[in-house]
Amino acid sequence: MTPELETRLRRIPIFSTLKLRLESAAAGAATLVAPYEPAFDGIFESFHGGLLMTLADTAACVAILTLTGPDAVITTTDMNIRFLAPCRTDASAAARVIKFGKTLCPVAVELRDARGTPVAVAQVTYLRLAPR
Repeated sequence: MTPELETRLRRIPIFSTLKLRLESAAAGAATLVAPYEPAFDGIFESFHGGLLMTLADTAACVAILTLTGPDAVITTTDMNIRFLAPCRTDASAAARVIKFGKTLCPVAVELRDARGTPVAVAQVTYLRLAPR
């Protein structure tokens, strides 16, 4: 990870709000970890699905920034997620860019609990915008 990317990530409010950690970053890939806290539970005693979607979306963003550079202007256009199991531990999201297009960048994301059990799979598509 470059120092510029690290600086950009520190400026993203959700990183500090959810206490996200960047575990790894390489060209077109990134893995983030969100620590489990009972305050993040939904109606069941497990990580709220919306927060797992946020984790997937953020990991996808970082994976794309490894290719565009940290100052790129990008935004989510759509995403879907399939929940596979409850998550009652820290959650990791491993994102991999499927296609680095001129405009659209679909990203595959696998979410796992701390034991390595798959808890969800997601696909997130980002739009590359012109610089402001």
